[in-house]
Amino acid sequence: MAVYKDKWNGYGGDKWRVACYYTNWEGVRKKHEKRGFDTKKEALAYEREFLAKVSRDINMGFGTFLDIYLGDLRPQIKQSTMASKENIIEKHIRPYFQNKNLSEINSTDILQWQNEMLGKRDENGRGYAPTYLRSVNNQLNAVFNHAVKYYDLPKNPCLTNKKMGKSKAKEMLFWTKDEYMRFSETVKDKPVSYYAFQILYWTGMRCGEMLALTKEDFDLEQRTVRINKTYQVIKGKEYITTPKTEKSIRVVDLPDFLCDEMQDYFDSLYKVDDRSRLFAVDTGCCDEHTGKSCTNEGGNAGHHRIETHAVGEIFLPDYSRYKGCACRHIEGLYRCHHQSEQSHDPSVYAS
Repeated sequence: MAVYKDKWNGYGGDKWRVACYYTNWEGVRKKHEKRGFDTKKEALAYEREFLAKVSRDINMGFGTFLDIYLGDLRPQIKQSTMASKENIIEKHIRPYFQNKNLSEINSTDILQWQNEMLGKRDENGRGYAPTYLRSVNNQLNAVFNHAVKYYDLPKNPCLTNKKMGKSKAKEMLFWTKDEYMRFSETVKDKPVSYYAFQILYWTGMRCGEMLALTKEDFDLEQRTVRINKTYQVIKGKEYITTPKTEKSIRVVDLPDFLCDEMQDYFDSLYKVDDRSRLFAVDTGCCDEHTGKSCTNEGGNAGHHRIETHAVGEIFLPDYSRYKGCACRHIEGLYRCHHQSEQSHDPSVYAS
């Protein structure tokens, strides 16, 4: 191991250099070098942190362990799940614990972090929603569980503390069949929105599943629709991925009237092949997990607004003979065309 003034290739001796050896996971001894440090103190700190990282030393900095944790998980979980995990960690966990050592964080540190999270308010004085706080708490807990399971941390400091937030949201509002029928009349002059809502309401599929639908997913002769993919926007890029769970891959029976409506919709489309998306709109405005309030169209139709979390299944007596013909109540996809983007995700905040 060495930290010394660097005179290599034009540095002129005004910068510091780290050179050290380590043994990788395959048992191979390797050399590591890093140049360009302004002070010896910075170089020594980097050397200490690097060696702790490669040796899996629990005395490494928490920020360093977060990088290891995310690297371990990235090949293991879906891209959308990873993006959500990274967002919470970078926003709420790394800034608070970044400069602490992994092994030094205790239940008191966790309590102080929880109190800080509980005390945060947006510009309107609203705190984070209880379900969001629970999600953040669960992410920190998962980090320490990983350290205990794979890196020999003696104990998860989160276990002593009561979890903040709540695992279940408040009671949700639903639309009855009559309420939905009134709503659907308000969007009939907007074909994409109307047919999208019809699919969502009468099949019970998730918003992302609907947005990924293609013509080849429909068998109108057998009166079925196949659900085997979902549409997502992750860090500004569009993706078609597998559904949320393996059980989400399914075939849903369609009522006669919906088959007729979808045939009308197909006939109205211009140069759309069997594998093109039928509903080329953004997923952010109708994602069932965003929790944004319902559109004004719902109010104008003469009934209460609902949130996207209100997606419980209600099997309607008139169509219960159709397997899988469930009624999921979602917020207005209509917002895709007619409402501006919010500056933040309201689902994060308590209402």
